[in-house]
Parts: sequence; C-alpha cells; structure tokens
Amino acid sequence: MEKKPVTVRAVVEAPIEKVWEYWTTPDHIMRWNNASEDWHTPMSVNDLRTGGKFKSRMESRDGSMGFDFEGTYDVVLTNDKIEYTLADGRKVVVEFTPNKDQTSIEETFEAESENSLEMQQQGWQAILDNFKKYVESNK
Repeated sequence: MEKKPVTVRAVVEAPIEKVWEYWTTPDHIMRWNNASEDWHTPMSVNDLRTGGKFKSRMESRDGSMGFDFEGTYDVVLTNDKIEYTLADGRKVVVEFTPNKDQTSIEETFEAESENSLEMQQQGWQAILDNFKKYVESNK
C-alpha cells in the first residue's frame, strides 16, 4: 500500500536557534510532546545525528494507553532540516525556515493505515501547535 504524505505547519514567534533547541532537547520534548492535556511524554532520549536514534514514551495520564514514538535519523542539518525513519518504516521530514524572529516549521509524514488521514493530521497538528505554545510561553 502506498503511504500518503500528510503535512502540518506552524509559525513560531521565536528565532531558529531557540526553536531548534526546544525541538531537539529531551527535557523540552517531554514538556510539549502531547496532542492534548490528557497525554504526556514521561521519557525522551535523542541522539541527534545522522544514524542516531530517538525515542519518546507517550502515555495517557491515567495510564490506560501508551506507546513509544521512535526512529532513526536519516538527515540532520542544524537549524534547517531533520529527516527520519520511524520504527514502522514510515518517513518524516521536518523543515525549519527562519524569518527574523519567527520560524516556520513544516512537518511531512507518511500516514499509517490504522487511523484516518484526518485524525492523523489533527493529532500531528495538535502536537505542533502545543510545541508553538510551549516555545512562545517561554520567553
């Protein structure tokens, strides 16, 4: 089955250096990596280099559900682009475009087959929106 690409976007009111740091540092990832308040990320490890691996444990706050979001970096270009392959073989590309004190983020991922495209896009967009809110609230 062909994997359909889905794209989510946000403009963050922060310079690229701050956006990159918050996107890639485990201590920050654990604070923003959730689509809703009833989920959280209690663990994150990140070997940010081509060939490096990452893993974030995502769980519902009531402990009823959880999964590992993990993969291997294919491309890491500091303050510019990250490409990775998830554990299930799907590809993700994240592009960062600075513009003065703003940074545009465009994240394109290959959809999985278990959930609707709309649901996946909404979930990834919610996480990206939470990232934007987190960065902008930490001036």
